[in-house]
Amino acid sequence: MSPDVKTLAQIAAELQGYDPQALSADDVLAFLSRLVTPVQEAVELPLFEALGRVLAADVVSPFDVPPHDNSAMDGYAFAGNELAPTLPTSCGSLPPEGAELAWGGPARRSLAPGEAFELKVVGTALAGKAWQGSVKAGECVKIMTGAIMPQGLDTVVPQEFVAVQGDVITIPAKLLKPGDNRRLRGEDLAQGKPALLKGELLTPARLGLAASLGLKTLQCWRPLRVAYFSTGDEILSLGEAPREGAVYDSNRYTVFGMLSRLGCQVIDMGVVRDDPALLETAFTSAAMQADAIITSGGVSVGEADFTKTMMKKLGDVAFWRIAMRPGRPMAVGRLLPAKLQAESPPGLHILGATNYKNNSNPNGAILFGLPGNPVAVMVTFLAFVRPALLQMMGASATTQPLLKARSLEAIRKKPGRTEYQRGWVSTAPDGSLQVRTTGNQGSGVLRSMAEANGLMVLHHAQGNIAMGGEVDVLMFDGAI
Repeated sequence: MSPDVKTLAQIAAELQGYDPQALSADDVLAFLSRLVTPVQEAVELPLFEALGRVLAADVVSPFDVPPHDNSAMDGYAFAGNELAPTLPTSCGSLPPEGAELAWGGPARRSLAPGEAFELKVVGTALAGKAWQGSVKAGECVKIMTGAIMPQGLDTVVPQEFVAVQGDVITIPAKLLKPGDNRRLRGEDLAQGKPALLKGELLTPARLGLAASLGLKTLQCWRPLRVAYFSTGDEILSLGEAPREGAVYDSNRYTVFGMLSRLGCQVIDMGVVRDDPALLETAFTSAAMQADAIITSGGVSVGEADFTKTMMKKLGDVAFWRIAMRPGRPMAVGRLLPAKLQAESPPGLHILGATNYKNNSNPNGAILFGLPGNPVAVMVTFLAFVRPALLQMMGASATTQPLLKARSLEAIRKKPGRTEYQRGWVSTAPDGSLQVRTTGNQGSGVLRSMAEANGLMVLHHAQGNIAMGGEVDVLMFDGAI
């Protein structure tokens, strides 16, 4: 392990009041932010393959965007000084019609205040090529959206606002100011300035921006490799016959979905029974292939100790009790290369790996041991694991913003723990956000999670919520 990588004890010493048996949600996030490190391998990807990846380098604009002043509307382009009051010369007299004014452009005849005025159409400027003509006082050019502004013209009147009679248009008074409806060269992006920043997640809009710069590929951090498996003799894989006391494994599918939506390379290792040899093989195999390992089950007080014992044997692992609901038990740590090499069962077959040294993280795989209840797995993933994985992916923004909504019901809540209640957020008649719970909030009740579009976050110090009281909401927004 690299000397600059901190042990769990070193991280704990940095956190004031650290107590693994009574951690607040904020303490968990602070600990994990110190535990994980970003990947350092970059890959060059075509734009069609870069969606959801994280940029490994700034993208600098190779030219001004737009490259020319252009029209923001279909309409008629003219010199903005046509709108200005005619000015006297320095001698007090008006300049002759057609003379160049000091700020550029032709002078025009005097208009009475508030008077509509007419312009003669002398040509048409189309998008994709420059119009080559010239324009005198009292003249204009019909122009399409995106067309280059003809020389000397700086204002566009939208076509729907003018009256057209032959080759003459009439523009209503007090409709425009000089420069209206013109896009300036470089107003979106200036040549040589960053267009996208290292660490940004590549959204559809950001891919479009890269394409607008003529870029075919982008430097991205490689995808995070995450292995996961469920533990427990009571867990059935799909296709197995039902048996008394057993439940079908839903956690594999919710974790798979959340990891896939995050853009991770998912290594599904199935269900592992409560058997020391099987658990050791699973942990070792996962650590040799993955940057991070997620397990569900086997970390609660009173459960069989096989999973926790194996975690301790193979790594530097802490077992937490978090002041939260649902969730509470969680294991976090790092499976260490030296221990894995020493403890690897003889003849171990590693899926997809031919050489341990070339297929593992030299600092070990980060371990997230989640509780077994289905909703607790999803809540702890969203609250803690997802931000940590985003940090490992190299993302600069790792937490989602919380929205404010009014609760449609009274909620009982004791200070001293953070509660995550499943809710449905909607828009009230006055345009504000409102939220209601989606039913039974038990940690094993998936239906209320499936019917929710967000989590009501009732913070550590908060007490009871009155009907109509304001609460924070963490929207799922494609995360699950």
